[in-house]
Amino acid sequence: MKKAYQITEAGRKELEAELAELKSRRGDIAAKIAEARDYGDLSENAEYDSAREEQGLVETRVAEIEDILMNAEEIKSRKSSKIQLGSTVELKTGAKKFSYTLVGPVEADPLSGKISNESPIGVALLGKVVGDKATITTPKGDTTYTIVSIA
Repeated sequence: MKKAYQITEAGRKELEAELAELKSRRGDIAAKIAEARDYGDLSENAEYDSAREEQGLVETRVAEIEDILMNAEEIKSRKSSKIQLGSTVELKTGAKKFSYTLVGPVEADPLSGKISNESPIGVALLGKVVGDKATITTPKGDTTYTIVSIA
């Protein structure tokens, strides 16, 4: 059974751009492999091994992105009073405020404020409304956040 990936429209565009960039590198990698072959004995040819490894990594990522795009369900941003996939949430704990967008695991990038609905924070936030408190257990201990706003 194929896995359905949940992604936003922006996430789809990012993946499509990455896919185009990776496919454009195929010619350069093929040229590196051909050039490395000309150096002779392939068993001790570091350039050849490096180029083949790069080719393997690129082809693996191309296949992965194509699979995601073929099996993607787009997250539709709907105005809701409850936190759901696609919601941008502002949280507060003490004097600190955080803003996160809840996305599927494929798009998750905590450093840019995109958290997965499958992460501990995402699981704790799903279904909450403004004013609710969510307690997240982390390696540093429990942290309680108050939901300030949902967009």
